Amino acid sequence: MKTILLILAFGFANSSNAQFITDDDMLHFGAGAILSSATYSIVYAKTNNSKKAFWYSLGVSTLVGLSKELYDEYFIDGRFDNSELLSTITGGFVASYTFNIFTGKKQKKRKLNWQILIYKLCHNFFNW
Repeated sequence: MKTILLILAFGFANSSNAQFITDDDMLHFGAGAILSSATYSIVYAKTNNSKKAFWYSLGVSTLVGLSKELYDEYFIDGRFDNSELLSTITGGFVASYTFNIFTGKKQKKRKLNWQILIYKLCHNFFNW
């Protein structure tokens, strides 16, 4: 009986289109992750507070995704795409949460060289 159920489950999983992700959604995911990573690095380097850095970086990716979709709706094609907004927010969440894991309590006592490097790169990029 278990074997039959397993075969049926694999059969339905292969014929299902529930996991369809467009290339544009992947780009939105990447953009949300990049923005969130840069924001987390900058905020954490300035404040040394991982909670504040997490929420600011998640907020930035959400704000940018929402503003891009509102721009598309009112100025480009009149369509607000929820999947693109969700992809941007998810990318921001994944990056923020990953950074939050690696900036745990054990590592708060010492400055992280990679965060300082990312901060300097972003700082130099925005001030050229």
